[in-house]
Amino acid sequence: MNLKGKVALITGGGTGIGREIGLSFAREGAGVVVNYSRSEKEANATAQEIRDLGVPSSAIKADVSQDAQVRAMADKVMEECGRLDILVNCAGTTTFVKMGDLEGLTEEMWDRTLAVNLKGTFFCCRAAVPAMKSSGGGNIINISSIAGPTGIGSSIAYCASKAGVICMTKSLARVLAPEIQVNTIAPGFVDTRWTADWPEFKAMHEEATPMKRVAQPADIAEAALFLVRSDFVTGQVITVDGGKSM
Repeated sequence: MNLKGKVALITGGGTGIGREIGLSFAREGAGVVVNYSRSEKEANATAQEIRDLGVPSSAIKADVSQDAQVRAMADKVMEECGRLDILVNCAGTTTFVKMGDLEGLTEEMWDRTLAVNLKGTFFCCRAAVPAMKSSGGGNIINISSIAGPTGIGSSIAYCASKAGVICMTKSLARVLAPEIQVNTIAPGFVDTRWTADWPEFKAMHEEATPMKRVAQPADIAEAALFLVRSDFVTGQVITVDGGKSM
């Protein structure tokens, strides 16, 4: 896909990985809609950065775990932009609970984690499909994690939600082909504000990673660019972790 003149919607697009993906698409000529739930200031700042690159951008508030809000967001994208070509599901959440602390992982934690990470991803995919088909096809990228295939992460619920995203990606890739490609990026540790308070954890990952560093948001954005430029890759999981999980 040539990105010039295309429109991308990026959930959780105001900060971290989502922000970097949005900027990378904008540099290739795509307009970008930045979704946010709580980070309004950051989302508006990111949208302004994208406009400064010479392409359209706006910020839209929606909680991806709420189907009605997601459908309204998709309608607004079509009203404002007239098309939707790319969806990146980057919104996510977790609660840090040690893997062995089974009683510490409450029902409320399970519900919120699955609602945002798994159901929210599905809601956004479903809402985007009619818009993409009316635009001539599209490309969906779901941001998972190496926590999905490895079962190691911030909590058992988080790992399960990210494994579900990988499985759902394959299902959607089958049913939406050939008009819409669906793929997953599974990052390892990424150096963002979300991980800024864990210097020891970061150092541990750097030492355990063959490339001797952790990922930067730009590393994930490069993988996203590869996927949207391709017109043949679908149903795949692209792991971006410097070789840590091999």
